[in-house]
Amino acid sequence: MPAIAYVVIFFGYPVVKNLMMGFQEYTTRTFYTGEAPWVGLANYAEVVGSGIFRTTVVNTALFTVGSIAGQFVIGLLFALFFKRRFPLSNVLRSLLLLPWLLPVIAGTSVWKWILDQDSGVLNGILRDLHLASEPVPWLTSPDVALVAVVLVNVWLGIPFNTTLLYSGLQEIPEELYEAGALDGATGWKAFWHITWPNLRAVVNVVLVLGVIYTLKVLDIILGLTGGGPANATQTLATDSYRRSFQEFSFGTGAAVSNILIVVSLVFAVVYLRVNRRAVDE
Repeated sequence: MPAIAYVVIFFGYPVVKNLMMGFQEYTTRTFYTGEAPWVGLANYAEVVGSGIFRTTVVNTALFTVGSIAGQFVIGLLFALFFKRRFPLSNVLRSLLLLPWLLPVIAGTSVWKWILDQDSGVLNGILRDLHLASEPVPWLTSPDVALVAVVLVNVWLGIPFNTTLLYSGLQEIPEELYEAGALDGATGWKAFWHITWPNLRAVVNVVLVLGVIYTLKVLDIILGLTGGGPANATQTLATDSYRRSFQEFSFGTGAAVSNILIVVSLVFAVVYLRVNRRAVDE
């Protein structure tokens, strides 16, 4: 009963309330009058018909795909690297968790300083190495800002991917590699024919969870660019925040949020099926 009450109060009620707000004209006036007229699908029509909707959808897709690809590839490489025993491996693996331990806002503040166009460390290094003749406007150029935000999110997600993939690698019996070596399966062949098939269930879970987490990323983008410049980093999550807490149009903000909930729900269903299949196997 306590668990059910917790879920209903802290998950069920907010979701149901948000769904209802998406069909209401919910503004700051509602807090005084208590009235939120029912407008049906008008909020969704306004959101979908707005000029920024297509931009937010494309940015959300690019941000999610770029982040997941970077986090997974680098996380898998780190997991394979730490699978080998060497001095200080435990210490280095612990240090890899630092992005997870730091508050996100604090981490984004540091990255905002690193990526600053005039006094940022990254541009200073690029100039010293003669890799860039002019400072790169990482956070102020519409052409580069989304790439910079993706890179920061990749940095933040690497520990999650590394930890889960490393755990999956630890579950693969060494006897399989020994038997494979007798048949000539070493190096890349061992990875492709032994590691990858046995790691596939963990990979599916990592990717699905990563997509769900990345779709709702808000604090990193707000801390770095605020959705700018020129909406270049505006996603569905930041657009919902902008509508609700900057324009105080809670109805349309809830509509955007509900669209994001539906997308996340699809991946959540996929995750549950993948997880159930992994347990059965």
